[in-house]
Amino acid sequence: VMLLDIEMPRMDGFEVARHMRNSAEMSDIPIIIITSRTGEKHRKLAMDLGVKRYLGKPYQETDLLENIQSVLEESRK
Repeated sequence: VMLLDIEMPRMDGFEVARHMRNSAEMSDIPIIIITSRTGEKHRKLAMDLGVKRYLGKPYQETDLLENIQSVLEESRK
């Protein structure tokens, strides 16, 4: 599982997700974005890029752990 924020130095989370989805070696890695940008525009872009979960900040640790477990289970199917 890759945890990304949208706002990162050098390359934003969308760019990283796009790169991962276009890479044969990384295309199957589930991505969870954790960000303060909770608008529908950002969420839709993330999902269009193949992000599995989109969590807004602040978030509860239990929510993050549940989402990690969920995407791992989905990726094993």
